[in-house]
Amino acid sequence: MLNTPSSSPAQLLGLDFSCAPSKRKPLTLAWGRRAGHVVKLDRVDELPTLTELEGLLAPDHPELGQGFVMGCDFPFGLPKPFVDALCAHGPGELPTLLAKLDDPAQGQTTDRLIQALHRHCGNRAGFQNLIDTWGQSWHTDRPAGSKLLHRPTDQAAPGTSSTSPLQTRYVPVGKMYFEGMARLVEANITLPGLRQGRPQAVAFEAYPGLLASDLLGKRSYKSETDATNERLIARMDLVDALEQGRSRLGLRLKLSPAQRDQLVSDPKGDRLDAALCLMLAGWAHQQHEQGAALWGMPSNVNPIEGWILSA
Repeated sequence: MLNTPSSSPAQLLGLDFSCAPSKRKPLTLAWGRRAGHVVKLDRVDELPTLTELEGLLAPDHPELGQGFVMGCDFPFGLPKPFVDALCAHGPGELPTLLAKLDDPAQGQTTDRLIQALHRHCGNRAGFQNLIDTWGQSWHTDRPAGSKLLHRPTDQAAPGTSSTSPLQTRYVPVGKMYFEGMARLVEANITLPGLRQGRPQAVAFEAYPGLLASDLLGKRSYKSETDATNERLIARMDLVDALEQGRSRLGLRLKLSPAQRDQLVSDPKGDRLDAALCLMLAGWAHQQHEQGAALWGMPSNVNPIEGWILSA
């Protein structure tokens, strides 16, 4: 079990991630703080490059010198059968790089996995190619069915399933893992249950859809291309529920009228997703304050696969 900080940093962050951010589709970062059962949204920033995120996560960032607790909307792991196949007879040097992956004496599992993938693949396109060949040149270890395997945490909540971390098209979740996890490891962030890093810089995998489905059921609240009145109403209802504290987290989101309009008026849902990640970071913050050693994470998380906070 990882050691965790004795006190929680006050700063909360919620990150809606993109593997290839731009001015049109930036990273969206919600800033806030928790007091009791209330999470107050301070502001929402847009980061058009991954370099800006790297600067934010650096130990000497002026606004985050006292640390932070962050919920991130990207997977922190990969399906174990896929990684097992890489270890057994994956292409190139991967079997050597991943030898004894679970052995603590070889280093932190999370770090070794993402570093080996970057060394072998080079970039997102290389990682997509690696997944595309899954089931072809080393298909014998692949379970029956789709190559888009899920982790146990992806389907841990009844009625809700997150996208497979092996999906690199449409919603390119696999590429988000490839880019996001590398930066968390490079910045030496603590990922409770997965890796020990800087004690006052803590991050979790936070799936906004998990919290949204608790409050909206199957209703859609966002779209990259199709802004409808039905989705607008769903965003309004979702924000109402968060402000009233009706989620299973037991926390209320405090917004100004302008902030409320900002969340509701974004048809792509990026700002709202960042706020949902902020709420999940607030829940972890509360769990740790109440004595949970792993901030509400299970004690038996597999560091290859990771776990979605509150799943």
